[in-house]
Amino acid sequence: MKANTKLRVATYNIHKGVLRDFLGVRRISRIHDLRARLHELDADLILLQEVQGRNERHVRSIDAWPAEPQDVFLSRTPALKRIFETAYGSSAQYLHGHHGNALLSRFPIVRQEHRDVSDHVLEKRGVLHCVLSVAGIEVHCFIVHFGLLARSRMRQTEALIDWIGRAVPPQAPLIIGGDFNDWRNRLSNLLHDELGVAEVFDAAKPALRTTRRVVYYVRDRLEKMGMTLQEEPAWIARRVRSARTYPAIAPWLRMDRIYQRGFVVQDARVLRGPEWARLSDHSPLVADLVVGTPHRRGRKPTKQG
Repeated sequence: MKANTKLRVATYNIHKGVLRDFLGVRRISRIHDLRARLHELDADLILLQEVQGRNERHVRSIDAWPAEPQDVFLSRTPALKRIFETAYGSSAQYLHGHHGNALLSRFPIVRQEHRDVSDHVLEKRGVLHCVLSVAGIEVHCFIVHFGLLARSRMRQTEALIDWIGRAVPPQAPLIIGGDFNDWRNRLSNLLHDELGVAEVFDAAKPALRTTRRVVYYVRDRLEKMGMTLQEEPAWIARRVRSARTYPAIAPWLRMDRIYQRGFVVQDARVLRGPEWARLSDHSPLVADLVVGTPHRRGRKPTKQG
């Protein structure tokens, strides 16, 4: 891959392109406005969750509801010019349709696989894996939507780690994004330690970076003088910073993430405001990445096959 190759990556739970009115009674289609706003992002990769592959009820009851799958509909500009290649994987199926994860990509999608990672019958969840050809190099992209229960999310994360360890070469560029439902931020350190990935918001704006450097400098000096700092202060412990993305009207919970390996993060931001809150219950997260070889602190995956 050429040096200085840049990617703009976005992740967004689009809530099937439908929101309810103020009283919570009537469903209102947002899919046309959502498409217009997505194309304004000028993103190279858009990782989507809760994408409607088919919904016969909406076709009959909502005016101007697209007859084609939402990933195909969203891949075209409002002027119907096709911009993105698409990949879709169905996570939840029902009598009148199905929904799941999707990828919109400006780069060729070489291959794709969608796996069911549902932990129980009440929540259907999936992970979509796409391999992209970017400047002649394969970039692996995983789109996730994890469960509402902490134990389910942990088991789903362990399954994801095992999958990546077996399917992705240790030095291959890697992007993992989506709706993790991990509002207590229990998964970031596990993903970092096992896969060597970093969350983009944390990489761009790490918490307590300067303060921790001072503490480590003092500790090293004390050790050279024969003194030992018995315990690292609790307040300086590593806390991964991530973005607040839910609910979109007033983002507070840290639900959506983009993790990366093999890139330098130039910027990461949450798109907030009324114009986004009227499109979905989540706010989109956008990151600007540059191909690089940042120092990896996590251990290398060892499972290959």
